[in-house]
Amino acid sequence: MCHAGKPLTGTRADHRPTVMQHHQFDSAGVRIAYVDTGDISDETTRLDLPPVLLIHGFASNHSVNWIYPGWFDALTKSGRRVIAIDNRGHGASEKLYDPAHYGADIMAEDAARLLDHLDVARAHVMGYSMGARITAFLTMTHADRMASAVFGGLGGAMIHGFDGSDNVAHALEAPSVDVIADQTGRMFRLFAEQTGGDLRALAACMRSGRPPIAPEKVATSGVPILIAVGTKDEVSGPARVLQEALPGSLVLDIPNRDHNRAVGDKVYKQGVLGFYDEVEAAA
Repeated sequence: MCHAGKPLTGTRADHRPTVMQHHQFDSAGVRIAYVDTGDISDETTRLDLPPVLLIHGFASNHSVNWIYPGWFDALTKSGRRVIAIDNRGHGASEKLYDPAHYGADIMAEDAARLLDHLDVARAHVMGYSMGARITAFLTMTHADRMASAVFGGLGGAMIHGFDGSDNVAHALEAPSVDVIADQTGRMFRLFAEQTGGDLRALAACMRSGRPPIAPEKVATSGVPILIAVGTKDEVSGPARVLQEALPGSLVLDIPNRDHNRAVGDKVYKQGVLGFYDEVEAAA
C-alpha cells in the first residue's frame, strides 16, 4: 500500500509534461504492464547511470505508488532512466484468480524478465511494502542484475511476516466495506477501491504462499541495501530489526510518517538519491 496523490503525469528536468505510454510483455505466459522513461528522447538522461526499476506495493500500481508522489520527477531530474512495473494482478497487468499464481518469488521473476525484455543489464531496484519483499527475492536470485536495493516501507515484517493476511483477504472478499470490522482489513479494502483494484485478484494475491526470506542470502548478495521506513509506520515492522539481520545495510528514517504517507516524503526521496550517488561513486 502507499499514499495516493493527484497528478496523472510526471515532469522532465525542463518541466515539460511527461505522458507515460503503457507497454506490455509476456512473462512466462502472463501479460505484465510497465512504463519506461526510456521511451522519451531527452538529452538530460545520463546513459552512464544504471536505470531505476520501481516495484509498487500491494493493491497499488505504478502511477499511485511512483508517479503521483513525485518519484518520476525526482529520479528523471537526477538524470536517471526510470522503469516501473505493474505487478501481476495489479494495475494494467493481467488479473489472475488462483493464489498459486502469486507470491513475491514469482513476481520477482516478472521483474527480472522485464529487465531482460528491455535489455537492461543492471538496475537500481526500489520496492515499497510488498514491492520491497519482491525486491528482496530479486536480491537473492538475481544479485548480478542489481546496482542496489531499496526496501521502502518494510522493516522487521520482511523476515517476521505479516499476521493480518487472512483478515485482509476476507475484507477484500466482503460484499461491502460497511461489514468489515477488522481495521487493517478495512484500510486495505478502502485503498483497493480507491485505486480501482480487482478485489478478487487482490484477495488471491493476499492468500498466496509467502516463501520465507533467508536474511543471510540477502546480506551476502553483495548488493548495497537501504531500508527506508517511516518512524510512525506500524505496518512495516522496525527498520533496525531488519538492519540487524542484514549486516552492512543502511537505514533511512522517514520522520513522522506512517505507512501510507512515507512514500512521497521529501526525506525519502533525498535519502534515496544520496544513496544512489554514493553507490555509483563507489562502483
